Amino acid sequence: MSKNRLIYLPLGGAGEIGMNAYVYGYGAPGEERLIVVDLGVTFPDMDSTPGVNLILPDVTFLRDNAERIEAIFITHAHEDHVGAVGRLWPDLRAPVYARKFTGHLAQLKFEEAGQNPDNVEIVGAWPEQVEAGPFKVAFLPVSHSIPESAGLVIDTPAGRVVHTGDFKLDPTPGVGEPWDETMWREATKGRVRALVCDSTNVFSHHPGRSEAELRAPLEKLVAAAPHMVVATTFASNVARVKTLAEAGQAAGRSVCLLGRAMRRMIEVAVKTGVVDSFPTTVTPEDARDIPRESLMLIVTGSQGERRAASAQLSRGKYLGLAMAEGDTFLFSSKTIPGNERGVIRTMNAFSEMGVDIVAEDDRYHVSGHANRPDLERVHALVNPEFVIPMHGEHRHLREHARLAEANGRISLVVVNGAVCDLTGARPHIVEHVEAERVYLDGDILIGSLDGVVRDRIRLALNGHVIVNVILEGDEPLGEPWVETMGLPETGKSRAALAEVLEEDLGQFLMRAKAKTLRDDAALEDELQRITKKTTQDEIGKKPEVTVVVSRLEG
Repeated sequence: MSKNRLIYLPLGGAGEIGMNAYVYGYGAPGEERLIVVDLGVTFPDMDSTPGVNLILPDVTFLRDNAERIEAIFITHAHEDHVGAVGRLWPDLRAPVYARKFTGHLAQLKFEEAGQNPDNVEIVGAWPEQVEAGPFKVAFLPVSHSIPESAGLVIDTPAGRVVHTGDFKLDPTPGVGEPWDETMWREATKGRVRALVCDSTNVFSHHPGRSEAELRAPLEKLVAAAPHMVVATTFASNVARVKTLAEAGQAAGRSVCLLGRAMRRMIEVAVKTGVVDSFPTTVTPEDARDIPRESLMLIVTGSQGERRAASAQLSRGKYLGLAMAEGDTFLFSSKTIPGNERGVIRTMNAFSEMGVDIVAEDDRYHVSGHANRPDLERVHALVNPEFVIPMHGEHRHLREHARLAEANGRISLVVVNGAVCDLTGARPHIVEHVEAERVYLDGDILIGSLDGVVRDRIRLALNGHVIVNVILEGDEPLGEPWVETMGLPETGKSRAALAEVLEEDLGQFLMRAKAKTLRDDAALEDELQRITKKTTQDEIGKKPEVTVVVSRLEG
């Protein structure tokens, strides 16, 4: 029998920020019992994934080995950690464990996906442990930008692994648990085999700041604004939403929450006891009748999402409310790389209205992730044999590994799909598995390599021509007719593009040999070639071409 080993396998989140999905296994090679940590999503963009609703990790490896999965653990309720759990669970069929606030939102994910929410089990924090095959797992509270976040202490026969999840060192987070160094020291004392650690802010060289530092600047800003104040932040940042609402209340303003995600987060926070009190809010209907100088809106859409409340306000009215000259719009957030275009579009639209914009100002936002000095502090506290960077683009992982090595620790960059053996004297990659992406397209999951989105991009870039031809035997009946989409109506000849195409195609049919006219494949190839050439000559583009050949039976 082969020697047992402890493995770590990221399927998402290692080489990118988002779509977190990590696997740990213990046992004989190829027979390891497995646990899954987080099943998150990332979000599409119009350049690379047009029309896609969400992007999920490819769990082919897990689906093929579902009988080996002991449990799924969700560290916290951000979409990039919990967003895929409901849709992917039918392939995995393992119990899901989470703390109360996270678990409640995970149960909603199950309901949205038509699955039984009872598959999510609510568990307590350290020192409570969940036994899952050869693993004993405890949720270790951390501070982050969403309540009840946790790292995991994973005990295995090959040693202890500490999986930080997303975290920061904040002693006064406002909502959620503060960073408790004493608890962490107690929970991680003794021999820690590996620290698998958040890398997001490894390039930030100053110590992280506390959420509590924002209260006074926000109160001052809101009180000084002459007209309506609108603020946006991440809907999941319950502490920030609460601080913003309290700033509005302190300034004597009525507060209105806009956006389904934000209202749901606050409702769940109150229901689960994460927030014991929240300022009184007014409905959008009531807000319409409140003087502008006495109103504050807290809205979704800090990342420029087109359907969120902030973007809709930038395009006009939303639920009967509108921005006006002299209003103040605050981005109490940081723009995630890749979202700049949408955020700038929203800012410019507000600027054209005469709205005063406050953005990218450290007085009004702090990160939810540990900065470089904080990472070093946690390395020293946990004192692991290995540091394995996670949750970051490749440059983040590599820099985090360098940081660990500079302090005399063994480290290894492990990217999505790489199976890392943690059992020996040094971590090493032993194999690779499929770790692509899956797209939620409407209501259907499709593979990133299936060609659906690739074809959609080609249609968007090149336009589309449909060529219709009717034949009886080897004789054309009538002229071909053409329909175009996404192309100019006229080209260089100043005639209608469709008419020029029909003329060229008609001439080809008149002189085509009977052998070609009887062969559908050969006929389609020629019609496509002529269509592309004529369109290139007329407008300088080669479109996608669909040929429809209809034959009448004699």
